[in-house]
Amino acid sequence: MPWVIIGVVVLILLLIVSNVRVVPQAHAFVIERFGAYLTTWKVGLHVKIPLIDKVAKQVSLKERVVDFPPQPVITEDNVTMQIDTVVYYQITDPKMYVYGVD
Repeated sequence: MPWVIIGVVVLILLLIVSNVRVVPQAHAFVIERFGAYLTTWKVGLHVKIPLIDKVAKQVSLKERVVDFPPQPVITEDNVTMQIDTVVYYQITDPKMYVYGVD
């Protein structure tokens, strides 16, 4: 009988520990409750409700770089030249990044 009690206590402790989350610097976690948006966790220590809350997406808030291959363009005076494009972007609203337009 004492082994059953110890087993239940260990199981409960494992359930609690597995639901404590640390959000690292420059990241955000989007949290859903029963499949619907609940909140966005910023940096720090957070606890979610077991079996009810879910981390839907872990979003990096760091600046990213996208390099596109050179594209031929024609200028006003009909000269063809190659332009190289680099786009820098940073996610500022994790909720809109996850649930916004694809």
